Amino acid sequence: MDTDTRRKKQQALLTELLERKIRLHAQHLYDQRGQQEGLALQDWVEAESRVLENSILAPLYRKTRAANDSSASEAGNS
Repeated sequence: MDTDTRRKKQQALLTELLERKIRLHAQHLYDQRGQQEGLALQDWVEAESRVLENSILAPLYRKTRAANDSSASEAGNS
């Protein structure tokens, strides 16, 4: 496996781990509110903010998310 492929796989794994942490924190916020429906996006944004505020991986996560969002957008336009 070449270095570039290894680096991309490591970045994908780190991004996946951060997303899992964010998801768990968003679930915690939902549970704290008594599982009130309709605030999933708010929970996600709050969880994302809290998880990333002290993470040295925040720039990598944001870069990967931006790349994934633009890829999905381009696929939708095809």
